[in-house]
Amino acid sequence: MSEKQTTLANPISFSGKGLHTGSTVKMTIKPAPAGHGIKFARIDLEDSPIIRAIADNVIETSRSTVISNGEVRISTIEHVMAALWGMEVDNALIEVDAPEVPIADGSAIKWVEAIAKAGTTELDAPREYYEIQEKVTFTMPDKGVEITAYPDTEFSAVVNIDFNSKVIGKQYAAISSATEFRSEIAPCRTFVFLHEIKPLIQGNLIKGGDLDNAIVIVEHPIEEDEAAQIAELCHCDTLETSHTGYLNNLELRFDNEIARHKLLDLLGDLALVGVRLKGKIFATRPGHKANTEFAKALRKVIKAGESKPEYKYDPNATPVMDINRIKELLPHRPPFLLVDKIMYIDDKKVIGIKQVTMNEPFFVGHFPNKPVMPGVLLIEAMAQCGGILSLSQLDDPENYLTFFMKIDQVRFKHQVVPGDTLLFILELTEPIRRGIVQMSARAFVGDTLATEAQLVAMITKDKK
Repeated sequence: MSEKQTTLANPISFSGKGLHTGSTVKMTIKPAPAGHGIKFARIDLEDSPIIRAIADNVIETSRSTVISNGEVRISTIEHVMAALWGMEVDNALIEVDAPEVPIADGSAIKWVEAIAKAGTTELDAPREYYEIQEKVTFTMPDKGVEITAYPDTEFSAVVNIDFNSKVIGKQYAAISSATEFRSEIAPCRTFVFLHEIKPLIQGNLIKGGDLDNAIVIVEHPIEEDEAAQIAELCHCDTLETSHTGYLNNLELRFDNEIARHKLLDLLGDLALVGVRLKGKIFATRPGHKANTEFAKALRKVIKAGESKPEYKYDPNATPVMDINRIKELLPHRPPFLLVDKIMYIDDKKVIGIKQVTMNEPFFVGHFPNKPVMPGVLLIEAMAQCGGILSLSQLDDPENYLTFFMKIDQVRFKHQVVPGDTLLFILELTEPIRRGIVQMSARAFVGDTLATEAQLVAMITKDKK
């Protein structure tokens, strides 16, 4: 896989039916610069409004993935998104003259073949990756749906499906790299159960559906008069419905084509994360709703991990509180005083510093041959900064103490070792009421987030 961002070497154009509208749609995929990402343009509308292909913009997932910029929408984007992911295209502008992407044959192979013919080119910018650092899960227990990401240094995905269907049975599909996509996943077509067709038509959907762009699964034989009605809906002359299996004895491209298409959809929806992933993805009974909610969850994790301090520590700057002033506010004393100076403080926010040296007593046992600052002490150090923020607002802080009530959403993301300078940023998340203090807390080493947590404490009178 290239370590540089890529785009198309040449534009490519398609014309075909829209699955749900039945209208003829023209789509052109054009090269785009580094950092552009994948965007759709509705060229049939005034000013050709742009919709960025990210999970945050997903507004509907009933039978396909639909994105919107708040004013206009574009649907059935999952197959072309999967094709761009599988062909490692990071940047493209997709112009469409209708509210949906052409369905082609119900798979991604047409787009893949066209991209291969047009070629791709590297851009002068590094490709963006997000390496999964911790388990991320999305579930829909009532539907038996679960999607989980685990840490890994490479990308892989596994899909398991079970629709309680005697025709499909239980199926499994997997991919371990994008290079497998073109031959193993891209040709796999979308599918529908025969009994779903009439309700979909009555719901004003799949006007462009036919036996050339979908696998139709027959669970039970049907009567001739109903077969005639469905034949008309499917735009075909006759239907073979006296047996179970696949309509008109359709030949599958793979024994597990249904599971492979579910994997195709998953990859297309995960492309909406906006960066390429490194991690192991396990999905049970995935669908567009679960896929896109999972993509949104991953985007939240990524955004949290990208958190950088808004304050740059200058060791030459004069602190607003030195260690002597801190000792006047806090009852803690060495070796348990874990804040050296305060660089900024107002009524909602405090920024503190701790220089971590090899002389810290806890390094004697944690650990003798690999000194690492204990996580509980990182939390304690942040809490002490929070105590300074809380007590500094009192007229007589020396007469009060702060005590933990709750620690939540704790994440340790980076080890703290001797020689590190810890930067603490704590902010009130709610006004202080009845002595209850609620704070968000972050600890950084340089620009790297080391620890974050939500803290709740109580200010109490020192009864001594």
